[in-house]
Amino acid sequence: MSQLFDILIIGAGPAGLAAAHAAAAYGASICVVDDNPLAGGQIWRGGADRQHDERARSLWQALQAARNVTFMQQCRVLYAPAAGQLLVQSPASSAVLHYQRLIICSGARELLLPFPGWTLPGVTGAGGLQALVKGGYPAAGKRVVVAGSGPLLLAVAATLLERGAQVGAIVEQAGTPQLARFAAGLLYTPSRMAQALQLWVRLRGIPYYDDSYVLAASDAASGAAAGANALPLLRSISVQRGDGSIMDIACDYLACGYGLVPNPELAMALGCAINTDTQAILVDEWQQTSIPGVYSAGEGTGIGGVDKALTEGRIAGLAASGRHDLARHHLSTRSRWQGFAQRLARAFALRPEIRALADDGTIVCRCEDVCHGELRQHHSWRSAKLHSRCGMGPCQGRVCGGATAVLYGWRPDSVRAPLTPARVDSIIHP
Repeated sequence: MSQLFDILIIGAGPAGLAAAHAAAAYGASICVVDDNPLAGGQIWRGGADRQHDERARSLWQALQAARNVTFMQQCRVLYAPAAGQLLVQSPASSAVLHYQRLIICSGARELLLPFPGWTLPGVTGAGGLQALVKGGYPAAGKRVVVAGSGPLLLAVAATLLERGAQVGAIVEQAGTPQLARFAAGLLYTPSRMAQALQLWVRLRGIPYYDDSYVLAASDAASGAAAGANALPLLRSISVQRGDGSIMDIACDYLACGYGLVPNPELAMALGCAINTDTQAILVDEWQQTSIPGVYSAGEGTGIGGVDKALTEGRIAGLAASGRHDLARHHLSTRSRWQGFAQRLARAFALRPEIRALADDGTIVCRCEDVCHGELRQHHSWRSAKLHSRCGMGPCQGRVCGGATAVLYGWRPDSVRAPLTPARVDSIIHP
């Protein structure tokens, strides 16, 4: 099956929805492809129409009423058969989508970093546990510690509290001076200041340990009384405090994430230029990548939150529709939110100690069970893949790639097709 669209948008998060909405008014045929069952991305997870954020509901209602906008949910991009084409796969079939302009709104993923015990059942990413709980995973009565870095920790803790979890502590690796400067910078973005104050009120009474980080997670089978056949389950974590002391906290779940990193794989596969340090997709003032007719917006161009994503999405949608005159009106707003993104990156930059937590027996590549002791002997991502299969499992380096970038400074030098696991019939009979 083959279809032709004027504008093809990959990703139905805030950036993708804003891009579709901006472009829809000018008559172009638009298709929005997303791999989730419901639109909204990770920020508006569970459906844009079900969010407290009025912007999400408004965008969704307008797009549902637009006759020139098509949504393809539960659909993943496999590769580009030729210029202006993408092969996509749904649960039931595959199709080649032809486009005149492409807008990549591929979002970001959580940065997960290894430490002793991080593969124990009960240890998850911070955003990962939040997504599970929003999807109905039972958390009521469970003892949870939220750790890592960034404002996401506060949002995760608030979600867990709403679902009845017992949040024992929030552990933030950034120090007090960095957090104070970031808080002062919120004066430039009053909406974020109000959001931060609301979160602090909701989280009042929960211990907040800044300048601290998780050293290790321990399982219930580690004690002599646990028995030889006991299943390994998370029992407690050890936290390094800024004053040099080590604190043990009992918990059933540890939600630990160190911020977000862009998803650049599709852009890289198409040949778009990438910032080698941050892996962000490089764009010009109109959100156009280094490939003419290919645009990008949202977290893929740099981590900055929903407001940056919405603004960039509008600019990309208007520019792809040829309405640069209207897109220009949003440039100052984008600059404000890009400034917020820069302050965010400075405040929550990883401390050096985080890179030294893994010991030689700590697994780094969870798909292929490759440990730190083996990987640190290699000088590049390519060498590690050739000799250990690191990054060659089902996730295709999407988890260990971020970890190896932090631990060893490696960067992937290529992206291989298909971009996601594919059925044989999708590739042979597109």
